[in-house]
Amino acid sequence: MQVLVTGSRGFIARNLLECLNRMEGISISTFSRDDTCESLRQKVQQSDFIFHLAGVNRPDSREEFYQGNCELTQRVITAARESGKRIPILMSSSTQVSRDNDYGKSKREAEIALENYATEQQTVAYIYRLPNVFGKWSRPHYNTVIATWCHNITRDLPIQVNDESAELSLVYIDDVIQQFVRHLDENRKSMTLYADISPLYIKTLGEIKALLFAFKSSRKELLLPRVGRGFERALYATYLSFLPADQFSYCLNGHKDQRGTFYEFVKTLDSGQVSISTTAPGITRGSHYHNTKNEKFLVIKGKASIKHRQIHGNEVIEYLVSDQQMEVVEMIPGYTHDITNIGDSEMILLLWANETFDREAPDTYFLQV
Repeated sequence: MQVLVTGSRGFIARNLLECLNRMEGISISTFSRDDTCESLRQKVQQSDFIFHLAGVNRPDSREEFYQGNCELTQRVITAARESGKRIPILMSSSTQVSRDNDYGKSKREAEIALENYATEQQTVAYIYRLPNVFGKWSRPHYNTVIATWCHNITRDLPIQVNDESAELSLVYIDDVIQQFVRHLDENRKSMTLYADISPLYIKTLGEIKALLFAFKSSRKELLLPRVGRGFERALYATYLSFLPADQFSYCLNGHKDQRGTFYEFVKTLDSGQVSISTTAPGITRGSHYHNTKNEKFLVIKGKASIKHRQIHGNEVIEYLVSDQQMEVVEMIPGYTHDITNIGDSEMILLLWANETFDREAPDTYFLQV
């Protein structure tokens, strides 16, 4: 299948092209503002499907709205008609078509032209009235306020918030692209389909601002918001994509003494924290118990003896572990426990605790095994 993407240097198109390049059986041609009208005509007529993403939303004059949105769309449609083929066209429009401004009016005119094309040529037109789209490769001070804020916050620049209670309708770029490319496998008859992207997120500027600053502070505080699903997952990926190349890494502050080192790695809001420690040969750590807190130990380098004893009993339970077998040992509430490096070299231990460390209530009571 020969696929044409117009507006190929734009935010949405760049993400679409990344996806199309991974798909088998797809040949891609592109059109940007540097190409000629004649090249557009040729590329349209060679196409089996067109993603028409080119448009103008921040011009120097109002005339550019109509040139970049209406006239360019009409050129695509005219070339498609001349091809003699029934080429499906997907167009990115805007929720602003209902507004009384030149951008909305020009987009609506482009929609009408595409509707007429679908009817006359007995083919399919997909029209997406997109709200604010956010994600990687978006442009600050151009695409969305999220792009601007991510750019500024990652560079310690101020951001401007006029009304934190103001709501934004948002869709994530990966969701947009996934829905776009599904249409390549469809075999619809003549119709115009107005489609929406799901999920749609409704968020206030204050909510977005708070999350972005929480992402920034997580490097120092080590406490991550819930970034495993939904809007938070998408926003965190977007935030990370704006980090300058010299800020991809950050140092941890730990503790070091004659026994070895201890570093907290990452903390979560409700699923505990992950830490890492090193222990010198012959050194024992721990010798304490917890009433409620529980931990998982994983020796990732070296050899260790991990011992447990129920605090009201005398029986000692010992586990011999090493990096030769990735074996997780649970620290059970009510059991005092310790870990000893029984190897000849430094032992490295990965630890997970079900709660973040609270100095005021550590739930840690020293007792020899």
